[in-house]
Amino acid sequence: MTTQTCQHLGQIVVVDLPLDIDGCEECMKIGSSWVQLRMCLTCGKIGCCDDSPQRHARRHWQEQTPPLIRSAEPGESWDWCFADEVAVGAVRRTS
Repeated sequence: MTTQTCQHLGQIVVVDLPLDIDGCEECMKIGSSWVQLRMCLTCGKIGCCDDSPQRHARRHWQEQTPPLIRSAEPGESWDWCFADEVAVGAVRRTS
């Protein structure tokens, strides 16, 4: 069995969530709804998840190529790499 790893951990810049998150930045601009929120671990942009109509977190990756995200949902503490399609467990954070 092969273990898949993330090749992008060196791109992590932002790990802590902002204190206040109003919602998906792009959805709020266009008046759309979202299901759950994700944060880019490269620039900190907050986007909506793949279950949301607009899928802004994934679109951010496709347009800007920072593949690493973390859940921005209260009580969740997980990270994901879109490019390698693997959970990333090595990210440490305080929030």
